[in-house]
Amino acid sequence: MRVAVHTLGCKLNYAESSTVAREFARRGYEVVPHTQDADIYVVNTCSVTEHSDKKDRNLIRRLHRRSPHALIAVIGCYAQLQGERIAAIEGVDIVLGARSKGRVVDEVERRLASRGADRPVVDVTDIDSVDNIYPAFSTGERTRSFLKIQDGCDYKCSYCTVPYARGGSRSLPMELIVSQARAIAAGGVREIVLTGVNTGDYGRKSGESFLELLQRLNDVDGIERYRISSVEPNLLKPEIVDWIASGTKFLPHFHIPLQSGCDRVLRRMGRRYDTDTFRKKIAYIRERMDHVFFGIDVIVGFPGETLEDFEATCTFLGEIRPAFIHVFPYSRRSGTPAAVMPDQVDEQEKARRVQVLEDMSSRFHDAFRRENAGRVEEVLFESKVKGGMMSGYTRNYIQILRPYDKDSIGTIVQVTVD
Repeated sequence: MRVAVHTLGCKLNYAESSTVAREFARRGYEVVPHTQDADIYVVNTCSVTEHSDKKDRNLIRRLHRRSPHALIAVIGCYAQLQGERIAAIEGVDIVLGARSKGRVVDEVERRLASRGADRPVVDVTDIDSVDNIYPAFSTGERTRSFLKIQDGCDYKCSYCTVPYARGGSRSLPMELIVSQARAIAAGGVREIVLTGVNTGDYGRKSGESFLELLQRLNDVDGIERYRISSVEPNLLKPEIVDWIASGTKFLPHFHIPLQSGCDRVLRRMGRRYDTDTFRKKIAYIRERMDHVFFGIDVIVGFPGETLEDFEATCTFLGEIRPAFIHVFPYSRRSGTPAAVMPDQVDEQEKARRVQVLEDMSSRFHDAFRRENAGRVEEVLFESKVKGGMMSGYTRNYIQILRPYDKDSIGTIVQVTVD
């Protein structure tokens, strides 16, 4: 039977979807691209915003219209948060939450054996009882793999549903992660991106340490480059920065969530740092490493964010000058403290603020590229793009294009950034 796995949302979802697809293939199913017709569809959902929820629902309905007799299994964050609502969508056969998503292949096979059943299978365990963690890493690309090291979050920021969708923070055993990295290397992949919900929290409850994990992974033969997908500023400790800067396989590329450049808003969000702490963290990393790429997450239009608060964010971003800003308009999420806060910001004003920061991000990114012009950098070429070109990324995450050369895919080449 033909199986297609659809992924919405983050790279953590992508790693989990890839692992689900490998298990289907191991059991003899034909895994096909998500754009093709299939007998079984697995939808790995995202629920970070209301727009994400809508995309999930629209995709499920579209798949059912395309293949009315196909079995549809829904997993992921939206499945955990809105399981019964998903089960009510026509065509849905299985809904599995945070604890049960690793059993999706088993549940599909049970459902195939009893297709006469009228009621969808819904297994959405109370999130407080989620104590396991689904190991996952992505395959299918020749150059880069996303490796899950951690799941869940204990922070419970006032705007975020992720702790309710994925549970509390928990980590995979270090030995398992290292063995998965070796398996990835054996497949010819050269770069690994470490993923999780709160990656810097790795090992806090198990007695292992994030720094020790990085050191162990650094010794894996065959992997030449590592990136850390996202790490909270309060968890990016000086000893981690110092070790990375000492000459390791971990690259000068940091994705750090800021969310606001206004201390008053940060307190209302429930974040665990202030702007002075964040500023000093960026300065320390720059002191220890050259030409660092900083990707910064910012939420605009948080309840009560005044024009003065937003201008404070703009001023702060102008001080730290990241290479890129990931801008998100605040999305009101039912069940979170922020959803019932007064002074909700008008949607049109949110859109205006998003545009201001996206324009700022473009200027910062252009300036970062100009600052790197003329430097010799190592590029891992990974894919073909339109117009007879291929692309790859420098160590500090500048995309480089050059004429397509099949033999260069998956190789690390020295180039001069123009």
